Amino acid sequence: MSYYKLVAAIVGIAVFTVLGDYFIKLASMENKAILNRWFIAGCATYILCTIGWVFIMPHMKLASIGVVYSLSIIVLMAILGACFFGEALKRHEIVGMGFAVAAIILLGRFGG
Repeated sequence: MSYYKLVAAIVGIAVFTVLGDYFIKLASMENKAILNRWFIAGCATYILCTIGWVFIMPHMKLASIGVVYSLSIIVLMAILGACFFGEALKRHEIVGMGFAVAAIILLGRFGG
């Protein structure tokens, strides 16, 4: 599998992880944060993400996976916070996310 297909799969897992985080954030806003439908949906989403890792990890170095996943989570969580929870993004945060994307591209070019 090519590096960029693996990166796309990792970003896909990051999207589902952020979806799980969204559910957990909703759960935390309820009176009973643990035993509610949002908490269960978040846990189920995390389990699906874990299954996805089993198929990706044999094909890529763990360090590379960590970089792509971490940077994806940073960007996606910032977007989630801004779009769904009204959290403002500062200019330096947006610039930082641009650098994160550049790091993924450079990793594919030189470190994959």
